[in-house]
Amino acid sequence: MKLYKLILFLLSLNVVVYAQQRVKPVPVETGVSYGLAQYRHSVISNVEYELSFLVPLKRADDIAGVAHIAFDLKNAGQPLQIDFKQDAQHIKNVQLAQGAAIPFEAKDEHIIIDTKYLKAGHNDITIDFVAGNGSLNRNDDYLYALFVPDRARTVFPCFDQPDLKAIFKLSLRVPKEWKALANGSIKDVTDEGDFKRYVFNTSDKLPTYLFSFTAGAYADVRQVIGGRSAEFLHRETDSTQIRLSVDSIFKAHRDAISFLESWTGIPYPFQKVGFVAIPDFQFGGMEHPGEVQYKASALFLDEGATKDQFIARSNVISHETAHMWFGDMVTMEWFNDVWMKEVFANFMADKVTEKLMGTETFNLKFLQDHYPAAYGIDRTMGANPIRQQLDNLHDAGSLYGNIIYHKAPIMMRQLESMMGKSNFQQGIREYLKKYAYGNATWPQLIAILSKYSTANLYTWNKVWVSQPGRPVFDYKVSYSDGKIGVFNISQHPEVGAPRIWQQVFNITLVYPGYSKIIPVNMNARQIVLNAAAGLAKPLFILFNADGMGYGLFPADKAMTGSLFNLESPLQRASAYINGYENMLARRAFKPAELLKLYLHGISIEKNEMNLRLLTGYITSIFWTFTLPKDRLILSTELEDTLWQAMEQQTAPNNKKILFGAYQNVYLNAEAKRRIYQVWLTQKPPAGVKLAEDDYTGMALSIALKSDTVTSVLKQQQARINNPERKNRLAFLMPALSLNVQERDAFFNSLADRKNRAKEAWVTTGLSYLNHPLRQSTSIKYLPKSLELLEELQRTGDVFFPQSWLSAVFGSYQTKGAYQIVRDFLQQHPDYNPKLKDKILQATDNLYRAQGILGR
Repeated sequence: MKLYKLILFLLSLNVVVYAQQRVKPVPVETGVSYGLAQYRHSVISNVEYELSFLVPLKRADDIAGVAHIAFDLKNAGQPLQIDFKQDAQHIKNVQLAQGAAIPFEAKDEHIIIDTKYLKAGHNDITIDFVAGNGSLNRNDDYLYALFVPDRARTVFPCFDQPDLKAIFKLSLRVPKEWKALANGSIKDVTDEGDFKRYVFNTSDKLPTYLFSFTAGAYADVRQVIGGRSAEFLHRETDSTQIRLSVDSIFKAHRDAISFLESWTGIPYPFQKVGFVAIPDFQFGGMEHPGEVQYKASALFLDEGATKDQFIARSNVISHETAHMWFGDMVTMEWFNDVWMKEVFANFMADKVTEKLMGTETFNLKFLQDHYPAAYGIDRTMGANPIRQQLDNLHDAGSLYGNIIYHKAPIMMRQLESMMGKSNFQQGIREYLKKYAYGNATWPQLIAILSKYSTANLYTWNKVWVSQPGRPVFDYKVSYSDGKIGVFNISQHPEVGAPRIWQQVFNITLVYPGYSKIIPVNMNARQIVLNAAAGLAKPLFILFNADGMGYGLFPADKAMTGSLFNLESPLQRASAYINGYENMLARRAFKPAELLKLYLHGISIEKNEMNLRLLTGYITSIFWTFTLPKDRLILSTELEDTLWQAMEQQTAPNNKKILFGAYQNVYLNAEAKRRIYQVWLTQKPPAGVKLAEDDYTGMALSIALKSDTVTSVLKQQQARINNPERKNRLAFLMPALSLNVQERDAFFNSLADRKNRAKEAWVTTGLSYLNHPLRQSTSIKYLPKSLELLEELQRTGDVFFPQSWLSAVFGSYQTKGAYQIVRDFLQQHPDYNPKLKDKILQATDNLYRAQGILGR
């Protein structure tokens, strides 16, 4: 019997060894490949990081770090690859738990540990290193760690993939005047001479991209949220903004947490609530549990803030709070599903908005927030599907964009409508409970939702999620004796193979004094709208009147006489969007026709959000789809109309929106004098409230359009007390210089990574540098702007390549600029396909201008 058991034991060992030998070795390559991530997930578990960082007094000095990594290993069949995107000089020592130093290889952004130093079971490795600075965002008196999507490995050695969640124990030594915030609550603070050491409690289980901390010269505010002490760090110095904003910021978090706990049926899933307002933060916000990071300007508002800004603040707070459940508690397995966390964050933030502000405001905001942004990508030759393939995490940043942030919520609302709200909520609750504190994929979610739906979600998913593009709708109506006979509606793809976007929306038949709403269930390529048969012939037909449908809808030109008489702000907004999209597609309106129509409406339209939408379209048509010679002729009428409309409007926010549009488009001497006097005296037009940021924007506009650039900007800088805002203006000054050589030097300096550290400043500078009034001297920057794109993706944050392209190409219309883009793409046939798509997306208006303007 003993011999028999021994034979079985030896055979089992052979099977294990054979199985290990059969596992194909994972190659060492830059980034984190999908193959490496799959392999590590199959053999590594129970990961724990104990990290310490020593932050010196001087920003230029290195940050020393120690990473103690503990994990369980199923087998030691292959060398261990620990991700660290720094050269070998940053690695000071590698040792095992016993304290013995071991040899290692630094290769292709990895620390390689030989199998002889590994064992099946528990392993401990300690690495002394010098932290990389790029993702620590160091400033003179504060820093913040921002590691999404794969940037943790640029700072410390780790397994930088979302499906190897870990717990983190963090210690920070920072200058003694600084405060610190991290995922875990503070365990201990000790004085060490010129420094303080913060030791934090063990974090909840997190992927590396959600581990974070900030430290610096912050003000500290605390309030109670849901029985928890919540901490808020900020650097704002404006006492009015602090007084008007802080309580509102805490209340918005309180409201969002309360709603999400109720909707999901799951209490707030992490140990603490904490957030920080960061000057010129790269994003609107980032959802690190216990240390949510926000752009300071999104949180701190003043007396001149518009309704749209207040809603936007509520929305970004709700978005980041929703991530605690969607993305943080349940995390995607791989970044090809990064859109899942973003769609739910946006979708749930919209639900918070609906509860707090009512269904009418919600529907209008949903339409305006999501549809133009989604169309802006989906109509282009670079359109990408919601769910994309990803082979290596170093390309993960290219997945971000308006499709996952804006088309995906539209898709999700259609899905909820198709399933029914109750069924949809039940499915999402099951998903959250099943995968809590773990990882999940979109197919796993679809499998759960399918149990609550009678529709074939797999077929629906293939069109909405797995393929790019939008449908184009057409219609044919026959009339007999003044009544509708047959009303046909058809759909076809704007590009690509035939397919059906199953969706629901309304059309409205508008009559003198009343209207008739007809629901449409668009579940085929062509349908007959039987509910319309026999109805009287309308004045005009408004498609997608409820803002639910997605696609290029017909714009009935008969609406122009009575468009602004529509009682519903939502219907008017849908008509405004349809008109603009049809102008771009050259289906209904020419730019001059649409501009005239929208100018007619700006004194009639009283809804603040609609007025902002209209003025946005007006400025876009004026600068991008109007020839320079026609612009000069049109400018006087445009300036007069905007100023008169501002005087006719009664609501202060409406007046401010129109004043902003006037400031954007003015060109004539009288308008220049008027704007300069408002800036100089700081006396705005009657009823308009302006704050410091508004006057700074005005100074930049004056500098762009006059010959007083140096004096105006320097005077404005002297008016500013906040050091970050003062430094921002100093950075932008060369981009506004009258001296072409200074502007050249500004652009050329951006080739150096250190000059791109403040990405929001860079893109603002680029937008002024490439403004239509400066394009005769700035077009030479376009080739280099494209050449830098791959480096921007490697070194910048996730939105930077797209923001860079939009700032550079956003208002070009000339054939010469278009030819530069064509030449670049033709000269680089093997260019990164995701970056190529970004170029095509950002230059879509430039491409369309060639046809619209007859270039």
